[in-house]
Amino acid sequence: MTGLSLSSSASLSRPMTDPFGRTISYLRVSVTDRCDLRCFYCMSEDMTFLPKADLLTLEELDRLCSAFIARGVRKLRLTGGEPLVRRNVMSLVRSLSRHLATGALDELTLTTNGSQLTRFAGELADHGVRRINVSLDTLDPAKFRAITRWGDLDKVLAGIEAARSAGLAVKINAVALKNLNEDEIPQLMEWAHGKGMALTLIEVMPMGDIGEGRIDQYVPLSLLRARLAKHYTLSDLEETTGGPARYVRVAETGGKLGFITPMTHNFCESCNRVRITCTGTLHTCLGHEDASDLRKPLRASADDELLSQAIDRAIGTKPKGHDFIIDRRHNRPSVSRHMSVTGG
Repeated sequence: MTGLSLSSSASLSRPMTDPFGRTISYLRVSVTDRCDLRCFYCMSEDMTFLPKADLLTLEELDRLCSAFIARGVRKLRLTGGEPLVRRNVMSLVRSLSRHLATGALDELTLTTNGSQLTRFAGELADHGVRRINVSLDTLDPAKFRAITRWGDLDKVLAGIEAARSAGLAVKINAVALKNLNEDEIPQLMEWAHGKGMALTLIEVMPMGDIGEGRIDQYVPLSLLRARLAKHYTLSDLEETTGGPARYVRVAETGGKLGFITPMTHNFCESCNRVRITCTGTLHTCLGHEDASDLRKPLRASADDELLSQAIDRAIGTKPKGHDFIIDRRHNRPSVSRHMSVTGG
């Protein structure tokens, strides 16, 4: 006996549906706000990270993820910061993989900067991870160091090869940066497709104070797509994950190219995801300042009834769409929290 009433038990297994009829089946969880790089569009060089005592323990993260899986989440992505710099993070991956074994979870994956993949790729594959996203904005070592402030491109490329050798499918994510890597996109695409990897381009998002103006970084992907269309045959694909990317097939390379356009196209009508920070804060929309504390109900009871009630309240506030803008008058971000805190 669990001690829960029938109604309580039902609430712990009831699917999560927001006020607009969208069923939440995808959870992104930041396991840390820390990162071993300092990409200038993501965080300031002198970041102040959260005290480690503020973070959920790995056991609490497991319990939180498991509660969402019980409520219908079928895809779980671990993010950061850089998730692979969290101490003992592989124990979390190993534990969560039990949901793959039972069939409760369809996919366990993560987004990484690739710097730690030579160390962890094999273990990720052993624990049921089948594909990963790697953030990589350039193949030029000097540009890479400029973007990341102190990153080593060779280390990341070696990590990507380690992941591929371990049998992981790799998708490359690249943020389009005005006057920096926008002219390199064709080369990056041909490199990725030549290795059987998809490439997704992302517009700069106005999140967090990074000490620089977003206007100087932003380039609309509609412009980059038009440039690519002059030299490549792009055919729209119908596939969708319920997420922000819109995909095309590139005839000349045979590869897949995605566009994530939070600034130029609102992609919210099919949104099926929510995000949890490493402190247990739930954000139902990347582009809003909404926040629901799940750490308190998580720690308040040994069972998940209070947690499930808090999840229901949060899902009930999920907005219809986001309103990202780059504020040209005050040069401030639309959302004050950094992407590294929110979780990828």
